[in-house]
Amino acid sequence: MRFARYPAEAMDAMPEITRFAPSPTGLLHLGHARAALFAWRRARATGGRFLLRIEDIDTTRCRPEYEAAILEDLHWLGLDWDGTPRKQSEHFAEYRKVLDELAVRGLTYPCFCTRADIAREVADAGAAPQGPDGPLYPGLCRDLPDAEATRRIAAGQPYALRLHMARACEAVTVPLQAHEEGEGWHMCRPEVFGDVVLGRKVVPASYHLCVTHDDALQGVTLVTRGDDLKPAVDVHRLLQALMGWPAPRFAHHALLRDAAGRRLAKRDGAESLRALREKGLSAAEVRAMAEAPQS
Repeated sequence: MRFARYPAEAMDAMPEITRFAPSPTGLLHLGHARAALFAWRRARATGGRFLLRIEDIDTTRCRPEYEAAILEDLHWLGLDWDGTPRKQSEHFAEYRKVLDELAVRGLTYPCFCTRADIAREVADAGAAPQGPDGPLYPGLCRDLPDAEATRRIAAGQPYALRLHMARACEAVTVPLQAHEEGEGWHMCRPEVFGDVVLGRKVVPASYHLCVTHDDALQGVTLVTRGDDLKPAVDVHRLLQALMGWPAPRFAHHALLRDAAGRRLAKRDGAESLRALREKGLSAAEVRAMAEAPQS
């Protein structure tokens, strides 16, 4: 399996296909504006395409009114996009096909552990290997007999689908690399994440699965996002290699932070773009705030 590699000077000249992919679980704030502008400017500066993707896979938290607000806020900021926005909730069947293929290849397994089960196992062990997202899954269901897993599923027991990381890494026979803008190529180590979840009963497909599938489907050449997601590149490159999807390049930007140094987040009540507009700020002023250099 081969992936295209381009010299740095050619990369700078190529028309970029980028995307902004917010989740409609609340109103956009300055951090979202920063991410959208970062991607939009790269696409427009290179004569490429800027795509809008609505990541609404969590149907219990996403709301139509927030989706409508996303479109309104982006228009107000002066951003335009190419084509019709892709809504992930309309494509669960596509993600299921990927999960089914991975399952047939023996690269996933059903996990029936609750968060309490995992926490108890980690506590009983006294210590657990740490990954970028915290303690690694201890593998309680990794070797569960197929007959037992089938029985539990038939009984209606909730479960998640986990990637069998060891088998997945063994299945990739080429060096797994990623290109980060400004840094160059680096070797990926997805194994540090352990057996990541690729789907649940409530959320049929995970962020990791959906984003890599859609980037390949939409021909994204440059993945732009906040540097809090930079570690996820290694998992995404693994999924791309497993599925034979193209390898995009990556450009992660610094996050906007509040006075206490915390990154802006909906759950922490970050002031929305709508609130700033209602205060009388112009789109130009908000764009300047969003793109202000971070120390």
